[in-house]
Amino acid sequence: MSKRDYYEVLGLSRNASEDEIKKAYRKLAREYHPDVNPGNDEAEAKFKEVSEAYEVLKDTQTRARYDQFGHAGTQNGGFGGPGGGFEDIFDMFFGGGFAGQRARGGPQRGADLRLDLEITLEEAAFGAEKEVELPKLQTCSECEGTGSAPGTFPSSCKVCQGSGQVRVTQKTMLGHFQTIKACNNCNGTGKVIETPCDGCYGQGRVKTNKKIAITIPAGVDTGARLRVAGEGESGTGGGPEGDLYVFIHVKPHEIFERNGDDIWCDYSISVVQAMLGDEIKVPTLDGDVKFKIPEGTQNGTPFRLKNKGVEKLRGYGRGDQHVRINVTVPTNLNEKQRALIKEFADTLTSKNDVVKEKGFFEKVKDAFRG
Repeated sequence: MSKRDYYEVLGLSRNASEDEIKKAYRKLAREYHPDVNPGNDEAEAKFKEVSEAYEVLKDTQTRARYDQFGHAGTQNGGFGGPGGGFEDIFDMFFGGGFAGQRARGGPQRGADLRLDLEITLEEAAFGAEKEVELPKLQTCSECEGTGSAPGTFPSSCKVCQGSGQVRVTQKTMLGHFQTIKACNNCNGTGKVIETPCDGCYGQGRVKTNKKIAITIPAGVDTGARLRVAGEGESGTGGGPEGDLYVFIHVKPHEIFERNGDDIWCDYSISVVQAMLGDEIKVPTLDGDVKFKIPEGTQNGTPFRLKNKGVEKLRGYGRGDQHVRINVTVPTNLNEKQRALIKEFADTLTSKNDVVKEKGFFEKVKDAFRG
């Protein structure tokens, strides 16, 4: 079963603020919490759905991946899953989380990026080098990612003494609960930037457009996904870069139709060429090639050109090209032409037909018999 949009689950628009996300979650979680609805399976399912949506949207990085990739860009989280759903449930009822809740500081890996790349059939068949310009967050060159102005350094947070966490004791109806939360003063980093960098305004990363060379392997097709390691967004706090995932889309071709490693095309010839045979020039991915049409070629006959298809992605050699012959019948005949064809039709016998059913010559005779 497909998942509902997380914003729809929480009843929010896509530009909702963090505060609006938290308020919506608390309201719905109270409404559908199992303790409030004992034995109600539908309420429990909605509670899990709400919790899963909040787990993704509450974090700026996972929310950004979801906004870009949808459900495919998120890991399986939700209530009790990776990311710590229980902490937010306790935060809703008691204003805190479990002891040991992880701080958000420390090195964080950069987000992965997605690029949809359209290429030609020729580029898919033989491979190509493509240069693209990609908007991404990169480490600030002025402060080298520290967020502090050059010549200055972040100082240790005085609230949490550089630990990135603070201990909070709260009194509830069930007694006193002691929790450890990320320090709000330093956002869990343990460091405070007193003189922000002018280049990134203390963020450590800046939005830039970077030119990236992408190697397209021969034989790819629509739906193929290429991974370019380290070309995602820069990490924070010294964390590694994310990766770039390139999704391939092959544009339709004016002449050729692809079927696996083979390609097909239609080629029209005249009735005379079909009857007498001829040497024609057939378009291929490598350019025009000469090909002999045998005498008596029937409409719809396919011919194969070996090794004129697409290079095999996982193997050696190439597929084939198949040429489907279309015999075109002349129109707007004058009286002299009709008379000549009738005269010709009268000369045809069963020996001229090589097909068990009515062949080409028999059909010609039928067409012009009184």
